[in-house]
Amino acid sequence: MGLAGHDGGMRIALVGDRSPSVRSHVRIPSLMEALRERDGIAPDPYWMPTDDVSGLEGFDGIWLLPGSPYRDEAGAVEAARVARERRIPFLGTCAGFQHMLLEYARHVCGLDVAHAENEPGARDFLLTPLACSLAGHEGLVRLSPGTLIERIVGAPGTVESYICSYGLNETYKQALAGHGLVFSGHGEDGGVRVAELPGHPFFLATLFQPELAGDGRLPHPVISAFAAAAHHHATSRAAPVESTL
Repeated sequence: MGLAGHDGGMRIALVGDRSPSVRSHVRIPSLMEALRERDGIAPDPYWMPTDDVSGLEGFDGIWLLPGSPYRDEAGAVEAARVARERRIPFLGTCAGFQHMLLEYARHVCGLDVAHAENEPGARDFLLTPLACSLAGHEGLVRLSPGTLIERIVGAPGTVESYICSYGLNETYKQALAGHGLVFSGHGEDGGVRVAELPGHPFFLATLFQPELAGDGRLPHPVISAFAAAAHHHATSRAAPVESTL
């Protein structure tokens, strides 16, 4: 998937270091096709490695994909920052969830924190190894009523797939929430599984991987909702501005 058709349509930046060994990356082509066939949305996806994320401002949606450790932590963090500040629809899954939290903690909360997988020698960690690794597991996610994720799923809970061993250090949960981030989904152990930012057109991140749901031929509701938000962004951006004269 390249830059073909980049002059028009709904442009989605797939930020991640593409690899055939990452299951979610392998699923992306079929999910993009499913969005066309089942949801009537025609995305123009463009893969962007984390060490080359220039031009993100021109996209209608930014999806920060799994596949950590990334080649460039700063690039992953930048993707989340651009989406947040430019009000571009954003989806972060697995490592994307982790690095969205890292961006928010550093740039909104002013915290000097690190990801334990990326900087094991750092002093303060925002992301730490989970007490029980979720890699290769499924688990129930309880969703907070009235939140974006609960409206998307349409149920108080959902069973989701993980390939993940790092999560939010609960010590920092209150600080992030105090600066506006909402933790809208939790595992049965109480650990954070979903975070979202109210007031943003679409800003959602999940520790679970919605791209692994089913056989890849039917988009998870989270992916469909993200694509719909990106489509709305593209439509709004393309709409002519009426003269006030």
